[in-house]
Formats: sequence, C-alpha cells, structure tokens
Amino acid sequence: MNTVYSIGELESFLVAILVLFIGHSVNRHVAFFRKYNIPEPIVGGLIVAAIITILHFNNISLEFTLSMQNTLMLMFFSTVGLAASYKLLLKGGSKVFIFLGIASLYIIIQNAVGVSMATALGLEPLMGLIAGSITLSGGHGTGAAWAQTFSEDYGINTLEFAMAAATFGLVMGGIIGGPVAQRLINKNNLVSSYGVGGNHHKDHPDLVTYDQLEEDRVTAKSILEVLFILLFCVAGAKWIGTLVATMDISWLKMPDFVYALFIGVVITNITEVSRGYKINSECIDILGTVSLSLFLAMALMNLKLWEIFDLAIPLLVILVTQTMILALFAYFVTFRVMGSNYDAAVMAGGHCGFGMGATPTAVMNMGALVTRTGPSPQAFMVVPIVGAFFIDIVNAIILQGYLSFIV
Repeated sequence: MNTVYSIGELESFLVAILVLFIGHSVNRHVAFFRKYNIPEPIVGGLIVAAIITILHFNNISLEFTLSMQNTLMLMFFSTVGLAASYKLLLKGGSKVFIFLGIASLYIIIQNAVGVSMATALGLEPLMGLIAGSITLSGGHGTGAAWAQTFSEDYGINTLEFAMAAATFGLVMGGIIGGPVAQRLINKNNLVSSYGVGGNHHKDHPDLVTYDQLEEDRVTAKSILEVLFILLFCVAGAKWIGTLVATMDISWLKMPDFVYALFIGVVITNITEVSRGYKINSECIDILGTVSLSLFLAMALMNLKLWEIFDLAIPLLVILVTQTMILALFAYFVTFRVMGSNYDAAVMAGGHCGFGMGATPTAVMNMGALVTRTGPSPQAFMVVPIVGAFFIDIVNAIILQGYLSFIV
C-alpha cells in the first residue's frame, strides 16, 4: 500500500532552499563538479530526487506544495527583460538571429536523428519526434500538448514517454552544458571582456552578471523598488495570458514567461529613454539569481526519476544518442558560428541547456559558468530571447513539416 505525505507550502520552500545548500556543499567538496561548472540546483536537485525515488519504490510518496514555482520563473524572466536595454539590443541584435538560425538547424537534425533511430529500432516514427524536438527542445509542456494531439489524431498514447523523455532531457541538458563550455574556454584560452573576479558592478554599473558570488551594494529601498517592478511584470504577464485566452487571439498565444520578459524590456527601455528613473541593476542581479535558483531547485526536487526507469530501452538509446550529438554540435558548430570567443563558449553551454531541456536550464548553465569565468551579458541576452520566444515558433513549423512526410 502506497503512503502519501503532503508537504506544506512553507516546508516545501525550505526543502527548495536546502536543495541549493546541498548542491553548494557537494560542489565545494567534489572537484569534478566544481571544475566543469555543474549547476548547484542540478546537483542538489538530483540528490533529493534520488531520495524521493528510493522512497517511491518503498511505497512512500512525497507531494510538495510548490505554488511559488511558476511565479519565481516569471520573476526571473522579468529580470532578463529588465537587463535588456536598447543599447544592448542594438549591440547584439544580429547575434539573436544568428543563434536562432543555429538552433533551428539543430531542431531539424534533432528530429532527423529521432525519426531515423526510431524507425531503425522498430518503433513508430512518431515516437522519434517525441524523443526529438517535441520534448528535448520543447520541454514538458510541449511534450504534453503534442501527446494529446497524437492521441486524438493518430490514436497513439505517448504521454508517459513524453514526460520521461522531457525529464531525461532536463537533467542531461544541465549536466553537459558546463563541461562543453568549460572545455571550449580552457582549450582556446578564452576570457570574459569584463575580466574574472573583482567587483564588476563597481566598474560597470549597468551590468547584470547573474554571478552568485558577486558582491552587491543594495539597500532595502532599492530591493523593494525592483521587487515591485518584478511583481508588476509577473502580474502583467498573467493578465495578458488570461486576456489572450479569453479573447482567443491565437497568434498572440505564448507562454506567460515570454510576456513577462517583454514587459521587462518595455519598462527598462522606457526608463532609460525618459531618464526619469534608473532601475538598480544590482538588485535585478540579486533577485534574478535567487528566483532562478529557487525555481530550478523546485523543478528538480519534484522530478519523478522513476519515469526514466520506465523508458523502453530503444527510447533510452535514442535519448543518449541525442545527448551526445547535441554536445558535439554545440562544441563544433554553435561555438564557431557564434564567433569562437568567450561569449560564444557561454552560448554553447546555454544551447546544451535548452536543446535538451528548457530555457531556464540554459540560463542555469550559463550562470554557473559566469560565476567562475566572468560576465557574458551578450549570452544572457541572446539565449533567453531565442529560447523563450522564437524557438517555440520554429519548433512548431519544423514539426508540422516532419508530420507531413511521416503521416
């Protein structure tokens, strides 16, 4: 008989913070994790998820209450928008479209690998799309949506496979990003143009680093001001999402975090042009780092690792192959096309994150890197914009193209 224990809101929040402490402690004592910048939420989250999995197989289930998880994600993407002033957008605008081209090319390759391997292993070709960009570039939400479509239109039940594949991708995307980028940085002797260590905020007041170890000079008043702006972005994103759904405006229908990001972009550029108020970049940095860390801790401690154990061996083979191909693509293609410099190496690590998992995983990879190797504001502008907005549109178009040939 399975015994279920419901963990309250406060206790669940405490466990999320504990996940980060566990990750920090393990990284500090294990040289491999430290050397290759494996993010702390991944390390701590997997340890807690493993404990929960052991309890699951002993007929004990833990159910966390994580109502803040979505809000924290929206807060983080709001900080990405608030950090994207028009000066930075103009400076790195072309990189957004170059990176989009690379990511789009990889989605085509990802689905080609999935479909061809599924066919060779005797599976339904549609399963190759599930083990391709539907779950790996799309994540859990996209996987669930397409599983429903496959069930209704083609009579194939793929929901369990989709959730398992998305879980596998989320974990592997966070594991391979750091080593790939670190290898590029070490091999090519790359350094951040802002330097390593020191007080970046003092030398570059407008810089948002997402560096957990950065020394910030903030006040209670400035924290409250930026927190108000972030919550305004979150509330605005939810309001727009509800409005779009109510009015059934399909062309405007996007994930809420995209709305939050663009509200942040609008606010920061209005304040910059008007010069009536300056948003404290150090507060953006702190609140963005905290909200991202807690969001990912909550996501990972809530993983059902036993879904991966239930994967059919052929699907597991496909997913392992997809992981290796993405690592090679990011290393040899993404890095070179994006300029073969420090920012390109950080973006390659980010590409591993959302090419296998999700945009927050990409940012987590990059955050772990810049904490040790120096800021890369261009990477933090390019990757989230492509991963949060453009890639979902491209993914849908490419998937429709594959379906027209397969079905």
